[in-house]
Amino acid sequence: MTAFDWHADPIDRKTEVTATYRNTQNVRRFLTAECGDGFKFDRTLMAWIKDGTGKTMGDVADEWKRRQSR
Repeated sequence: MTAFDWHADPIDRKTEVTATYRNTQNVRRFLTAECGDGFKFDRTLMAWIKDGTGKTMGDVADEWKRRQSR
């Protein structure tokens, strides 16, 4: 099995965040589509994404929206 290419492979809500995860333009496009034009990465979200717990890109989008509603 080849590693997921965060730069080029299609991303959807079911895409698993892997150990090779990168904050690429491809990821930004997906999250902007899911979260709206106001989406931006911040250090705490990036740390949460890479914390080693199992999650999908749908979980990432939902977490960003949850953090914005505080």
